Amino acid sequence: MNRYVLCSLLFIIWLTGCRSESGSLALGMLERDRITLKATAAEIIRSLPVKEGQTVKKGQVLVRLDTRNQLAVLDQAKAEQARATAYLQKLTNGERPEDVAAAQAKVFQTRAIYLEAEKNYQRKKELVRKKLISQSEKDAAQATKDSAQASLRSARESFAKLTAGARIEDIEQAKASLAATKAEVTLQTQKLQELTIVATRDGIIDSLPHYLGERVSVNSTLAVIQANRIPYARIYVPARHRIQFVPGKRVDVHVDGSSVVYQGTVRWVAHEASFTPYFALTEDERARLMYLAKVDLDESAADLPSGLPVQVDLTGKERE
Repeated sequence: MNRYVLCSLLFIIWLTGCRSESGSLALGMLERDRITLKATAAEIIRSLPVKEGQTVKKGQVLVRLDTRNQLAVLDQAKAEQARATAYLQKLTNGERPEDVAAAQAKVFQTRAIYLEAEKNYQRKKELVRKKLISQSEKDAAQATKDSAQASLRSARESFAKLTAGARIEDIEQAKASLAATKAEVTLQTQKLQELTIVATRDGIIDSLPHYLGERVSVNSTLAVIQANRIPYARIYVPARHRIQFVPGKRVDVHVDGSSVVYQGTVRWVAHEASFTPYFALTEDERARLMYLAKVDLDESAADLPSGLPVQVDLTGKERE
């Protein structure tokens, strides 16, 4: 009986020790930022110049999509811009010298006709006064004179319109149309550039989900990049250690498969528990809450692959 009690006590002590030891560690995995690049148009993949696992630099081409449709749209936008530019130049430059000269000649012609009609009317008026011709002839001469005077007035107005230039409202409208076409060309040019997918950060190609010649849909993933050169530890911190586990704290990081103890610095800790518990919890239940945290590692961890399990010592000292 005494032997049974002794064995039970030893088992409880051993279990308590294991629980205490595991309670001072935060578990997680090594990770790097994953940059997802997506398709902006439903086009066919024409080129895949990189492979999965390859190291790439910022700006390096990863995927090329078919550009023929977008080139046609861009050409149409450029044609609209050219038309709007020409129309604005027409309004601001005024009429052609030939048109102005023709209008001026029209004024001279109609004035000559009016002067002739005026003289003829005066002669007919004098003849009527002397009773040498009838009143009807005088009326006809007056009608001819009035018609010539109206034609002269019309020619003068046309000449004034040509020499005055376009209305300011028409010019402003033409400027606005030109600005709209320029914006459309800029937009279509940007869409054309987006058909060539480039790396937005240095890193390693983690995934290329589609194949050469495959038509992709809009917003489908074309490439995934692991961006960070040095991985970070993504861990879960127990609630009882949360108050001391703050950004800037220095901790020891143990990586499975490596005997090296890496140095880490707490970058960020979540303000809410990751498992979204209900607020009415007992003390024992609250002890099981976990808070997501990220710990940056030093340069010595640069060659470690992502996905390795890690344990972070929660008893580390704060950064001075």
